[in-house]
Amino acid sequence: MAPAIELTGITKRFPGVVANDDIHLEVAEGEIHAICGENGAGKSTLMKILYGMQPPDSGTIRIRGEAVALNSPAQAIDLGIGMVHQHFMLADQLTVLENVILGAEPMRSLGRIDFQTGREHLDEVGRAYGLDINAHDLVETLEVGERQRVEIIKVLYRGAKILILDEPTAVLVPQEVDELFRNIRELKAGGATILFIDHKLDEVLEIADTITVLRQGRTVGTVKPDEVTAHDLAEMMIGSELPVPDAGASTVTEEAALELSGLRVAGEGDRAVVDDVTLSVHRGEIVGIAGVEGNGQAELVNAIIGIQDPDQGVITLLGRDITHVSVRHRREMGLGYVPQDRHRDGLLLGFTLWENAALGHQTEKPYSRGPWLSRPGMRGRANRIKEDFDVRSPNIEVSAHALSGGNQQKLIVGREMVADPAVLIANHPTRGIDVGAQAAVWDDIREARSRGLATLLVSADLDELIGLSDTIVVMLRGRLVARLDPNDVTPRDLGAYMTGAALEAERTGGNS
Repeated sequence: MAPAIELTGITKRFPGVVANDDIHLEVAEGEIHAICGENGAGKSTLMKILYGMQPPDSGTIRIRGEAVALNSPAQAIDLGIGMVHQHFMLADQLTVLENVILGAEPMRSLGRIDFQTGREHLDEVGRAYGLDINAHDLVETLEVGERQRVEIIKVLYRGAKILILDEPTAVLVPQEVDELFRNIRELKAGGATILFIDHKLDEVLEIADTITVLRQGRTVGTVKPDEVTAHDLAEMMIGSELPVPDAGASTVTEEAALELSGLRVAGEGDRAVVDDVTLSVHRGEIVGIAGVEGNGQAELVNAIIGIQDPDQGVITLLGRDITHVSVRHRREMGLGYVPQDRHRDGLLLGFTLWENAALGHQTEKPYSRGPWLSRPGMRGRANRIKEDFDVRSPNIEVSAHALSGGNQQKLIVGREMVADPAVLIANHPTRGIDVGAQAAVWDDIREARSRGLATLLVSADLDELIGLSDTIVVMLRGRLVARLDPNDVTPRDLGAYMTGAALEAERTGGNS
């Protein structure tokens, strides 16, 4: 039987960069094939080529033995290839059914949508692959794992037999990862071929039938999970052993740097999305916030940064009330910020590295001189960030868009750290970056903590939260519902608190 996918000699160049360099990949029909590699290793480019989003400069693509030229995602979909992106592409205000059929609506006479036929097809897909979802639920009411299931159903509805899953566990708690893996195995049992893109090597070893590792745009090797360990894969990816988050000895002091008291932030219809949150972060302390996305973490961060005004409560920075102070003045007072979405909130992708190095600090020295921006100061600071934080780039004149995701993240972290903040709000600081860049960010946060930095760490990586934090608080439906010692909790325990299962068990004495 011909392979489901066969890529031969795939090469793709961009100005100054060879993203894919003579890549070879063979994926058997009906297998789960994982693709691993650092940011910048060429994974995303290769998947975009396979999904028709960009053509290769050279090389051959064969689908089930036939050479094809893919010039658009529509062509890929026609060949049975579907892609589930890391960032969900759903309309919250529509139902599951409306999201699934959007763009592929079955039609009746007079241009009317045939919802009954769409519902029947959706139900068929769900039964065939063991994906249970209520077609009439509004997407905005779904948990993260359920939304991901809708994304998978959406591509299956369009006839996909080859599925590309891009970082599918990035926002899931362990219990949701278990459910996703059950779904993936059901997909395989139903005859689907899965390409699984992931940075979490323990997950790759658990779910994959075959693993291909990319490094610097080239194929390093293809192995079976029972032949290698996570340590082996890390060495193939980055040339060194797998890093682990570790806070080390406590450096927590008695001095509170950030204090929240009775904080409430209202959402639509005056519903509290942050509800009576009281919390302190001391100098030399990392406080981790755990929670399934959508439970108020984003609004809490926005209130601390000054993007969203709370309607009750007080925020204190270094003993000063900043509840209604502007974002600029909070930054000038010593509040650092690593945003969750580096592209939307952290960088101007078309601007140079030295211009991006000044973002958020452009009113401060050395970026400015009086009312004027100082280009020499901006360039000097950018060079320092590039060297001290290992931002891999030919020079500081290239655009941020030319950097890999890991180097973009190191640029943002470096920009905040060289400003010597008193408090750092680190909002998913290692999301979507490889193990090498992840280790660099951990080292930067640990080193700053030892110098007295107070850090509020929001993360979906439970190993990261447990490894780096001095204290973990759990946020559920806008409230802080648990305070946990990282030395006494496992990722699975933490996931149970995040979903409310542990609290329910405590309430009922374990009989729920």
